[in-house]
Amino acid sequence: MKKFLVISAAVLVFVAGALASERRDADLDRLHSARTILNQIMSAPDSAIPDAIMDGAKCIAIMPSMLKGGFIVAANYGKGVATCRTGTGWSAPAFFKLTGGGVGFQVGGQASDLVLIIRTDDGMQHLLQSKFKLGADASAAAGPVGRDAQAATDLTLRAQVLTYSRSRGLFLGVSLNGAVVNQDDKDTRAFYGKEYTYRSVLNGEVAAPQDAKPLLQTVEKYAPTPRTHAAPSPTPSASAAPSHAAEPAAPAPSETTADDPATASPADSTRLR
Repeated sequence: MKKFLVISAAVLVFVAGALASERRDADLDRLHSARTILNQIMSAPDSAIPDAIMDGAKCIAIMPSMLKGGFIVAANYGKGVATCRTGTGWSAPAFFKLTGGGVGFQVGGQASDLVLIIRTDDGMQHLLQSKFKLGADASAAAGPVGRDAQAATDLTLRAQVLTYSRSRGLFLGVSLNGAVVNQDDKDTRAFYGKEYTYRSVLNGEVAAPQDAKPLLQTVEKYAPTPRTHAAPSPTPSASAAPSHAAEPAAPAPSETTADDPATASPADSTRLR
């Protein structure tokens, strides 16, 4: 009986390790796919996310191949990765799940890639809470496409989250109101080897593993981190400079001679007479 328990425990450990390894491999595939999707989207000037939108992004979430079903009323499910701006660049990736229903034109049974641009500090705070609902907790709108964002409406630009979808090569803004974003705890643990909160990862408190660097470099390429330059030290003005003018030299002491009547002692004067 004891031997059976030991063998059973060993089998369970082996299976758990195999599942964790399989899940991490899936995480790596998701990171690679997210990088490829962003490169493909941004390399098409006429249908890319506008530069002004990318430059102002607080966080970027990419979800490869979100599965959708239905027509008019759609059920959505997918997994993705998110990263947020920090003082030193883009944070390590956080893994999330998106679930919920959206109302709009949907083609049944197709897979779509999804991109969320979080544009405001309030939207970022909702994302850091590990769970939030688009359209309720954070306002969301279909984002404009093309290099120029001037055609975007004021309502769109006031939205906390802009949403985009690419399906069958077509990239456009899409409504995701009603969808819920949750942290994927299991994928986070599989990728990092331990549990981290959404907030700690996206705030930059967790170092980005080497496997995440290609994605973060791609995000930095299209949404560069503003560089701060130290102000040059002020040049001291002439009035503030210390004076180094030479003081006049003291006159050298004159030598006295016995032949000079003006400086001769009384005894010398007597001899002169």
